[in-house]
Amino acid sequence: MKRKLFSVVFSVFLAASLTISCKKEKPVSSESNDTVAAKDGNQFTVDTLNSKVEWKGYKIFKSENTSHFGTIKFESGDVTVKDDKLQSGKFVADMTSLTSEDLKDDAGQMEKLNGHLKSADFFEVEKFPTASYEITKVSPLAEGDYNTVLDGNLTVKGITKPIKFKANVSAKDGVVSIATEPTDINRDDFGVKFQSPVANGVIKNEITLQINVKALEKK
Repeated sequence: MKRKLFSVVFSVFLAASLTISCKKEKPVSSESNDTVAAKDGNQFTVDTLNSKVEWKGYKIFKSENTSHFGTIKFESGDVTVKDDKLQSGKFVADMTSLTSEDLKDDAGQMEKLNGHLKSADFFEVEKFPTASYEITKVSPLAEGDYNTVLDGNLTVKGITKPIKFKANVSAKDGVVSIATEPTDINRDDFGVKFQSPVANGVIKNEITLQINVKALEKK
């Protein structure tokens, strides 16, 4: 009888322990890639002075005449390479560095636009001073203008979404270069929902991003 009672109590205790353990696990967002690329290999550090994100936004129609474009600097980043092949990487952008290059000859207008883009209407950089892209998978491309496909998680304003980039990647002589194809993201997906009055021109939801990274091998 004592053995049966002990068996029942132990079973209840085990079930309760498993339930508590499961509750403590942090859920993974179903909208992000929940795997991270392997980091087995040589480590490289992003050269922040020679790396940047290029962005372009549009009004009404997606054309050169209705756009603003500019850059965002990187705060930090690292990549891993094994046998001259990219294995993984994570890049952290300094959103406070966001600037509009097309208005560089008009300081007043550039300051006005930069201030608006950094405000709560758009990227709210005081609250979210960084954005990031973490590579989760690297796949070779045999055809076309790019030699690699990068799968990864883009985080903007604390929101993470899976984003895929085609890219040209090279790793030689202690230097890694990554240049992605200009790729559209939907700003609504990242909580950037501001719309100007129709009289000022409707702002498109698409923002074009291009990542250019130079990384140097850690000594």
